[in-house]
Amino acid sequence: MSPSAAPISRYPVPALDDLPDDIRARIEAVQEKAGFIPNVFLALAYRPAEFRAFMAYHDALMDKEGGLTPAEREMIVVATSSANQCQYCVIAHGAILRVYAKDSRIADQIATNYRKADIGPRQRAMLDFAMKVAGAAQEIGEADLAALEVAGFDRDEIWDIAAIAAFFGMSNRMANFTDMRPNDEFYMLGRRA
Repeated sequence: MSPSAAPISRYPVPALDDLPDDIRARIEAVQEKAGFIPNVFLALAYRPAEFRAFMAYHDALMDKEGGLTPAEREMIVVATSSANQCQYCVIAHGAILRVYAKDSRIADQIATNYRKADIGPRQRAMLDFAMKVAGAAQEIGEADLAALEVAGFDRDEIWDIAAIAAFFGMSNRMANFTDMRPNDEFYMLGRRA
């Protein structure tokens, strides 16, 4: 079976025409902007109420004005999704990171080993903390927050780092559980200038 012929989820994917109007309108807007429908939208539309809640929290974290840059937000997603072995999120958010960072290599570097990626000390401190949230949140203490403040983050930005890492931990687990497949379009997005 070719990759594009594989099912995008182990759960039924509703037809666009069968979705509630608000969800269909959102998916169509994404399709118009991106040129395709990311599989996450179709897979999560299986449960409309949860789709709405997921997207509302996603947007609150990822589309927020100020603070972390869009590329920094995506770095957090790629690094923690790699740690959680979430193929969908590494591939999809890696593509978004490449576009935001205007760097065709950065997502691969961060997904493989962010400690060796071509990033600055600010981003390294951010990802160190995000990874601690993702894997050992019970160990976080004031020293962790103080280190981030030294790196230039304020308390609201630190909250955002933690919230993004935590939210995508849930997202990674749902993507893995549903066997969500990345769209073919993501693989080359942002790789050519």
